Amino acid sequence: MDKIRPLWRHYFTGSQGLIFVVDSCDRERMEEASRELEKIINDREMRNIVLLVFCNKQDISGCMQPADIRQALHLDKLNRPYAIMPCSALHGTGLSEGLKWLSEHCK
Repeated sequence: MDKIRPLWRHYFTGSQGLIFVVDSCDRERMEEASRELEKIINDREMRNIVLLVFCNKQDISGCMQPADIRQALHLDKLNRPYAIMPCSALHGTGLSEGLKWLSEHCK
């Protein structure tokens, strides 16, 4: 993953929204996720995008709740529209709701 991250910025131009997926069960990497998200949204090409954060693996007990992830990612400090959605990629729950929100908020 570390080798791929520098390539992300090549896809920023013309973006209207960002989907950022976090593993709700991986508490140890939440700080790393926060740093990466900050780098992305501070890029000049991403200045005006809306942000959708999917909190994946919500079907597993003991994972971080969306409110905890909001705090860990410092989302309340953002000056842009954002949504944080619990989801399970395995079961497909929460995905449609998140994508609907994103499509309604993109220009």
